[in-house]
Amino acid sequence: MNDLTIDTISPRPVREVMTVTDKQIITPHYIRIYLSGQPDTIDNIATMTVGANNKILIPKDKTQPLDIDDVENLTKRTYTHRGVDVEKQHIWIDFVAHGDEAPASNWVSHAQVGDELAVLMAPKNKPLYPAADHFLLVGDATAIPVLGAILESLPDTATGQCIIEVHDKEDQQDLLTSANIKMMWLHNPDPIQGSQLANSVKSLTLPTIEQRRFAFVAGEFSSVKAIRHYLKKELDWSKDELYAFSYWKSGIAEDKSAKDRLAEKNTE
Repeated sequence: MNDLTIDTISPRPVREVMTVTDKQIITPHYIRIYLSGQPDTIDNIATMTVGANNKILIPKDKTQPLDIDDVENLTKRTYTHRGVDVEKQHIWIDFVAHGDEAPASNWVSHAQVGDELAVLMAPKNKPLYPAADHFLLVGDATAIPVLGAILESLPDTATGQCIIEVHDKEDQQDLLTSANIKMMWLHNPDPIQGSQLANSVKSLTLPTIEQRRFAFVAGEFSSVKAIRHYLKKELDWSKDELYAFSYWKSGIAEDKSAKDRLAEKNTE
C-alpha cells in the first residue's frame, strides 16, 4: 500500500520504537530504511497520508536498547514515511546520506538490520494538495519523499513541472506518475553553498490565474523563501495556491533553525 488514499478509520497518534528490517541504497546519496512495528501500529499508519511530516528519535548510542523516554540520549528530527505495506508489516523512510556530521545521516549510513528507531506520528490524513489542473513541484533532495508521494497520487489529467536538485546525475530517481509532468533535475554537489532552485523556477513559463494551479515547494530556507516571494509578490499567486516550507537552514541544525523556518512559513 503506497498511495494517498484516505481510509475511513480515524488515525491515532504513533509513538513506538520500530526495528530495521532492511536497508536499500537507492542512489549514492539516498538510503531507504524499512521498519517493522506492532501490527496495529502498521494498520494505523496505513490510514495516514504518505508524505506528511512526522518525527523520528535517533539513538545517540545504538548499542543500548532504545528508551523512547530517555530524551537526553535521543535526537529528534523531522522525516516522512515514504510508504507503508500492511501485508509485509513495515513502513519505509528515505534518508539523504551526506556524511557523518549530521545525526540522521550518520545513523542511516551505519544502520543495520535489527537496529532501532523511534517513530512519532500525528494522526494526519489530510491530502497534501488541493484539486488543481497544473502543479509546480519544487525541492531539493530532502523533499524527494513528499514530492514522490505527490507525483504518484496525481490524476492523469494533471499537468505541470517538477524541479528537484540533487548531488549529481547518479542521484536522480525514477519517480512514477501518471500525470503529464515535465521533470527537471538540477545537480549541486554542495547545497550548503547555495541552490539553483529559485532561478530555475523563475525561468519557467507558469500558468495564469485563469487556470487552477498549485505549487508545493520544500527544501532549504533561502530557496523556499525566494520562491515563495517570487510566486506571491511578483506573480500574484494566492495563499491557497501555494504551500512552501523549509525543511532545513544552511549551516544550522534542524532543532536550532525551527523557529526561523516556522516564522518564514507564517509570512504567507
